[in-house]
This record gives sequence, C-alpha cells and structure tokens, in this order.
Amino acid sequence: MVLSAADRRIVRHLAPLEDVAEIAVSADLDELAELLPGAEVLVFGLALTSLDLAAAWKHARTVRWAHSLSAGVEDILFPALVRSSVPLTNARGVFKRALAEFAVLGILYLYKRVRRLVENQRARQWMGHDMTLMADRVMGVVGYGAIGRECAMLGSALGMKIHALRRNPQRSDGDALPSRIYQPGELHEMLRGIDVLVCAAPLTRDTQHLIGEREFEVMKPSAILVNVGRGPVVDESALVRALINRRIAGAALDVFEREPLANDSALWGMENVLISPHCADRTGDPDWVQLTVQFFVENFHRYRSGEPLQNLVDKRAGY
Repeated sequence: MVLSAADRRIVRHLAPLEDVAEIAVSADLDELAELLPGAEVLVFGLALTSLDLAAAWKHARTVRWAHSLSAGVEDILFPALVRSSVPLTNARGVFKRALAEFAVLGILYLYKRVRRLVENQRARQWMGHDMTLMADRVMGVVGYGAIGRECAMLGSALGMKIHALRRNPQRSDGDALPSRIYQPGELHEMLRGIDVLVCAAPLTRDTQHLIGEREFEVMKPSAILVNVGRGPVVDESALVRALINRRIAGAALDVFEREPLANDSALWGMENVLISPHCADRTGDPDWVQLTVQFFVENFHRYRSGEPLQNLVDKRAGY
C-alpha cells in the first residue's frame, strides 16, 4: 500500500514487483480505510502534507513493515507509529551524491564569486577579481551520515581538510576521510576552525536550531554555510542577521525553515546567498523518483527473502 497521490512515476517504477505483490496507491483517507486492512507493507510516498497519516494508520492493523521514500522522516513519526513494533526504513543515502554536488556548487559559487562573474559578463565588463583557493581550507560537517560523508568526499577531492561532528563518533572508527571527529558538545570548538560549514543533520529535538546566534558568533567572518539537510537545523533569523552583519561571508541553501521561502524573506536579495528551492536532489537523469523507488524494490526483495532490511530508522531518535 503506497500512501501517495496518483504518481505515474511511482507506479511505473514499482512494475518489477507486480508479479510478487498486489500494489495499491492512494492518498484519499476514505479509500485508504478500505484498502489498508490486509496490507502487509506500507510505503509513505512523497509530499504527504495533506494526508492525516495518524488517521490512516488506524486502518493499518496488518502492516509488518513501513518504508519512507524520503530520507527525512520527521513528518511521518506520529506517536502511534513510534510506539508500534513495525520497523520503519527510509531512503537515507539515496540522494547523497546529488546533494553533495550542490554543496560543492555552493562552495565554489561563493568562494569563486560566480555572481560577480555573471554580472560582469551581462554588463560586458572586463573586471577581474581575486579568487579563493580551496586547497587546505577546512570543511566542517554537522551530521556526518551518508549525505555528510559524501559532501566530505567531494570536498576532499578539492583538497579541503575534513572535520566532522556526529552524535555517535565511534561509527566513524576507521574512516580515514575526516582528520578529526567531534562530539556534539564540541560544536563550538569545531566551528572556530572551519572555512565551510556543511549542515547535513536530520531534524530532531536535539538539532532544531542547532546552528544559531551563538554559533555564528564563533565562526570566522570569512566562513560560509551550506545547508543540504533540514531547514530548521539552522535558525534562519539568526542566519539573516549573521549575513547582514558580515559575521559570516555567505550561504548556499537548499532547505529552509518554512517552504516555500516567503516572498519577503531578506535572503532573496542578498548577493552573498545562493538559493535552491529544495530541488538539489531532484535529478532528471537518473530520475530521482526512480532512484528512491528502486531502493525500496531492492529492500522489498530482502524482506521477502527474510534478510535484514537496509536503512532501519531509530523511530525514537528520529532518524
């Protein structure tokens, strides 16, 4: 049972399962009341803001496994699902390369002053300027999971040194990519020494506004911020003040506290900001929907074979 509005791409990419499963797709609560009883596998689709998931869950009495086609699960962790024994998996890591490529784009856009190049080209002005060399700059990654590590890998290819902060540092034992791993209580220590802050953390109670006024105060004035994780991890009002007051040099943002970004947001008019409307992971070739459905299909075969599921979510931790 796929909780989603009719999406031909989802249905098309589920075709490999037609011989082994009965597939239904709906986002209508009345229809789900009839379809969910008897369903064994529940798939949370994309953009489910209009569906009352908790109300639908009341009919999912036979579900044995739930999967999210998105990496972020904060919007589907309603209490009844968290309390249940039903395992939840997600698309963690499916979009990591696309998001890491955007992070590199943002870094180069700001440090190479691409906006100025484009404006000079439009004005037919031959005006050179100094550019920053990325080699030996320090990238600090907050949320060193699949996406964070992919950002670090591409940053390392530019010659950057990698510092990382993660909730469970021991999970990076043996990882030669970061030159230093920080624990959550050492955030400010990490921020003082970095040139690029990449936010790739999931949204939880612990990460809400993790980067705010105090954090911007300890960063270098020449440092930039890149957010490819969740918007509310960064206090947007504090970010705007930090940019206006030049406490940091710039920001490249794919996610925001409220989406779509308000038309009157100060971020729109800032020359030191690159805005992506939460589409950095929406690749066309390969199709991003195909990528996430394909991962589910592979996990479905593991489920049928009794193998351990990939990307199990800690429902109480929130990721």
